[in-house]
Amino acid sequence: MAVYTEVADEELEAFVADYDIGGVTACKGIAEGVENSNYLLQTTTGSYILTLYERRVAEGDLPFFLGLMEHLAAKGVPCPTPVHGRDGKALRRIANRPAAIITFLQGMWPRRIQPHHCGLLGAAMAGMHLAGVDFELRRENALSVAGWRPLFAACADRADEVRKGLAREIEAELAHLEAHWPSGLPDGVIHADLFPDNVFFLGDALSGLIDYYFACNDFFAYDLAICLNAWCFETDGSFNITKARQMLSAYRKIRPFSDSELEALPLLARGSALRFLLTRLHDWLHHPEGALVKPHDPLEYVHKLRFHQSVKGPGEYGLD
Repeated sequence: MAVYTEVADEELEAFVADYDIGGVTACKGIAEGVENSNYLLQTTTGSYILTLYERRVAEGDLPFFLGLMEHLAAKGVPCPTPVHGRDGKALRRIANRPAAIITFLQGMWPRRIQPHHCGLLGAAMAGMHLAGVDFELRRENALSVAGWRPLFAACADRADEVRKGLAREIEAELAHLEAHWPSGLPDGVIHADLFPDNVFFLGDALSGLIDYYFACNDFFAYDLAICLNAWCFETDGSFNITKARQMLSAYRKIRPFSDSELEALPLLARGSALRFLLTRLHDWLHHPEGALVKPHDPLEYVHKLRFHQSVKGPGEYGLD
């Protein structure tokens, strides 16, 4: 989440008037994340999230994202849902941007991740994967292996500004992944961005999975690989096998792994690390002026990538 587009008070009031959610009492920008402009919207009936979809999000993908949230919520997945206006539409426009109002979920994301958080996430992710099996819309993952080389091309000539030799290291890893990326693994709708700030907890319970704007159809195990990178490394860069074991064990109690998924997990974790290295590198080098958000350090994912390159098998992630 972030704020790139400002909304005038008069325009906001007119926008909210098309809904049955009362009048505006407060609206504050949320300066987290990197993709869209998000506001905490408070009205006389409660709290909501107002999201303005920025240029990096294709407007044609929005029915998939909004429909998926409604589908998952109907299946019992704890996630926000779009609010429909009086005309029945959830997707509208404000400040010359596509926009939607989304329900507000109670909870906080964990600033200090503990192993039990990872276990709760694993179980919730498995439930989400199963709940999305009969979702009728489809969206290909634009940030899977086929999309990484064009992304690298957009910043290759400046990569060494971040670290000397980085361009060469990325090129070698990209070539390896392109040559060895798996096919035929179990797939379906994945979240593709379940970082800690997209998972809410209330006490010892997981209260919500939010921010579905990277959701797509891809390998289920790739979603797990993303979460291994996002949840199971400590601030000193070390890998916490206890957190990984909790996550993966809780997941497979609900949706068992196939042998092919287990075998592919180290390579998928490398791919996940490269994907976030590339998007962070791109954002670091092409950061828009005036945005109320700080780009993430791409070098964090260089260290994670190197760890996964050294992994010999799924046992090093805590699996039997």
